[in-house]
Amino acid sequence: MASESVTRFDFLVIGGGSGGLAVARRAAELGATAAVIESNKLGGTCVSKDHPAPVMWSTSTHAEYLHDHEDYGFEGAKAHFSWQLIKRKRDAYVSRLNQIYRNNLDKGKIESIHGYARFTDDPEPTVEVNGKKFTAPHILIATGGHPSTVSEDDVPGASLGITSDGFFELESCPKRSVIVGAGYIAVEMAGILSTLGSKTSIIIRQGGVLRNFDALISSNCTKELQNHGIDLRKNSQVKSVQKTDKGLSVKLVTKDPDDKDAQEKCDTIHEVDCLLWAIGREPNTAGLNLSSIGVKLDERGHIVVDEFQNTTHAGVYAVGDVCGRALLTPDEAIKTWGKDSVKVYTTSFTPMYYAITTRKSQCIMKLVCAGKNEKVVGLHMQGFGCDEMLQGFAVAVNMGATKEDFDRTIAIHPTSSEELVTLR
Repeated sequence: MASESVTRFDFLVIGGGSGGLAVARRAAELGATAAVIESNKLGGTCVSKDHPAPVMWSTSTHAEYLHDHEDYGFEGAKAHFSWQLIKRKRDAYVSRLNQIYRNNLDKGKIESIHGYARFTDDPEPTVEVNGKKFTAPHILIATGGHPSTVSEDDVPGASLGITSDGFFELESCPKRSVIVGAGYIAVEMAGILSTLGSKTSIIIRQGGVLRNFDALISSNCTKELQNHGIDLRKNSQVKSVQKTDKGLSVKLVTKDPDDKDAQEKCDTIHEVDCLLWAIGREPNTAGLNLSSIGVKLDERGHIVVDEFQNTTHAGVYAVGDVCGRALLTPDEAIKTWGKDSVKVYTTSFTPMYYAITTRKSQCIMKLVCAGKNEKVVGLHMQGFGCDEMLQGFAVAVNMGATKEDFDRTIAIHPTSSEELVTLR
């Protein structure tokens, strides 16, 4: 005890998500007294939102396979999808995960403190939760982020829509969905809803989705969304939203950015069951009173950290979405290593799964190499099976593999992954 009014730990974590819990458990394993402060359920966005999303993704994957049954000889195969059933199972799965995290804290003798943390003006870094003070020589901020919202002042009727958080509260599959946004969450939500039977539109302000990703990924994903029947409204913005007896009416304005003389065109999507705002995420830093201890934020409210996750206050660290993130594209690689030192290899192909199907889908891969020995510093994939492939190749990249190492690897044929070790 530092004093009668302040409880001291060796390591204090603010945020009970995957990052915060992992650090707390590691600190406890090394002999530190540790505590986790969390205002919601343990597991954070990872458990409450990120785990349910893959469940829905897996569900939509099953629906994708059903579309190809006849091409693979299963004639007359029909199936009824129950949104209520998968929601019930998904929610039960999340509850089990919440309890597992709780049990892990108990096993590690890590104290769990429920409430909102706020830094005080005490001489040493101290946080207050529900009127009680806690301090530690090492404090980690891992509070994550939350979906951005649109104000009624900017878009009248905006509050009639939901965010990605609200998606998991839907009791049935919408017949007509409108997704606003061009990021990975918008793409994921639109893909799931469309595959499960919802007529889906994506409203984007510019000409393509995933603009913060590699240009090849962005271009291919934009094409694939349209190829899979999703209505992509480019160079468009939502002007207003109205509620009618048949659902929502979403008014759009569209203008060609390449034509300075072009007039805005108005259109309305009627009978919308689900309007989902997926316009980005914001860090959960408001209310922490970080200015009291001199922790610096960037222009978007993310905590500024160095390569070792140190903030601008000694002994205070930050990890996860609260810090933002950086993605390595060829342009970024050129800035770091110089244009003459960067070489990029790409390939595009149709995975073998689609060899006999009516539906076709492209898989693309890109290898970003730097230096004379062509060290692999970036790897991009998009397409069928890439999620599992990428994890394995990430090990090689982390170990400093070069293009020559990839070339020397015997390809397993026929697979999609062989394309990465046969790039020329």
